[in-house]
Parts: sequence; C-alpha cells; structure tokens
Amino acid sequence: MTPILRHGKDRGKVITRLGLRETVLVSVLVTARNEEHNIADLLDSLVTQEAPVEIIVVDSSSEDRTRDIVGEYASRYGFIRLASHGGTRGESRNYGIRMAGGEAVAFIDADCIANPFWLKYIRQGLEQSTVVAGRTIQIGYRPFEELERVELIYRGFDITHPSANLAYRMEALQQVGGFDAWFITAEDIDMNLRAVKEGHSILYDPRAIVYHRTRASVYDFFRQAFWNGAGRKQLTLKHGSLWSRYSPLEMARQRMTFWALSRLVLALLGYVGYKLFGVLPRRRIAGG
Repeated sequence: MTPILRHGKDRGKVITRLGLRETVLVSVLVTARNEEHNIADLLDSLVTQEAPVEIIVVDSSSEDRTRDIVGEYASRYGFIRLASHGGTRGESRNYGIRMAGGEAVAFIDADCIANPFWLKYIRQGLEQSTVVAGRTIQIGYRPFEELERVELIYRGFDITHPSANLAYRMEALQQVGGFDAWFITAEDIDMNLRAVKEGHSILYDPRAIVYHRTRASVYDFFRQAFWNGAGRKQLTLKHGSLWSRYSPLEMARQRMTFWALSRLVLALLGYVGYKLFGVLPRRRIAGG
C-alpha cells in the first residue's frame, strides 16, 4: 500500500507494512456541547500525548464556557483547533473529519480523560489494522461504573466499541463515508458495522486506555439508556434484524443489578418508541 505523504514530513521516516509512518500524524477529534466542567481535564490529558498530533474540537452550540476554555488552550498550543458545527454527533464528527490533516483520526469524547500512553498504543495499533479500539474505563458513581457494554458481534468483531475510544485510518473513513448523520445514537456502531462489511478488521488494544465519566445524575442515566435503545432500533431499521448478532452467553454473564435492569427497561422503551414514532432512514441497507 502506498504511504500517504504530507508536506514532506515523511523524509527519513520508517514506513510500516501497512503503509503508515511509525510517527504517523493522528488527528484527535472531540465533539463537545456544554462541557465546561470536563473539557479542560480532557485537553490536559491530550496535550501530553505522544507526538505528532493535532487536536480538533468541534463545538455544537454550547451555551456555557466550553468554547472560551478551548480557545484558551488553542492560544497556548498551536496544534489545537476549535471549530463550530451543529446537528447530530455524526454531523459534527464528519465536519471534524473534513478538517483533519492526519493519516488517521482518533475519536474521544469531551467528558473523557486519556491515559498518558493512549495515543502511543493507538498509533501502534494503526500499524497493524485500519480500525483500532481501546479500553474504556468508566469512572464516577460506582454502580454505573460496573455496568457492562452490551456487545454486538458481526463477522467475528465486536462492533460496539464506542467512539469515546476509537481510531480509523483516513482511507478507511473515506471508504465507509464517515458517520451516518441520521443516527441519534449508535452512529459509531453503525460505522463499525459498515467498516467490517467493507473488509476492515477492528483491532482491540486494552493498553489504549480512556477514562470516561459516568452520567452525573439518575435522570441523565435514564435519558442515556432510553436514547441508546432508540439507537439500537435505528440500527435494525437500516441494517435489518441484528438480534442473532448478540451473544446470549455474554449477556447472561452480566450481573443483573437494579441499575442494569433499569437500563434494560429504559432501552426497551427507547427501542419500541423509535419503532413507533421514529424517522425512517434515508437509505436502508439490506442484510446484517
């Protein structure tokens, strides 16, 4: 595979077997809305990551000091860029992808904190695979921390790795067309599914660690569960039935605590609610 050359920076660099430089420029993409309490912690954890890196923050009409805080960091660090774009998370991320100058894009959420070696292991993974997912550790209210992700297995890959800790080589993003802006949630699952359909593999590296804050209130937790359920219904509307892709054994192993049961009930309500009242996709992909 021919390496992607940018501005003569590849001179003297070693080319890996997948065509990426060992010091590949990674664009870290963050979308944010009203994250004044979290964004500084995230940026503090990103500015110390292994270079070369550029950080793109796409603000989605924040009504607090998020933009001001990011602007302060951008004035101190020349590799931080601030942009504004509204719409769904998929729309904002696609806007950031178009801005990106890196050979790869690493996605992380505004309420996360990256381990100091996060990007080092993401970059190493990108030498072996076009898609890399890391380990996301929940921090905050203990019962919420202990809740496990409901995995969805497609062609041998877990496609539910969240975009809070996910990286794509640019050519893979271009091939799959980025995120589908129709999705309310689960836009990352949809993109992972489409990437696997196109023949890409998802490499999981548990050393690429991101700490993700749990929801701060019961209301926010219930709201998230409801819309996650709606997103799962969007997946079936677009890709057809996916129930056979879930692992009953893994689901049975999960501890059914009060909060796990509450999350399940709210997700089912969101699933049924979107089935009854949701907007149909612009284009349905058969199969799945």
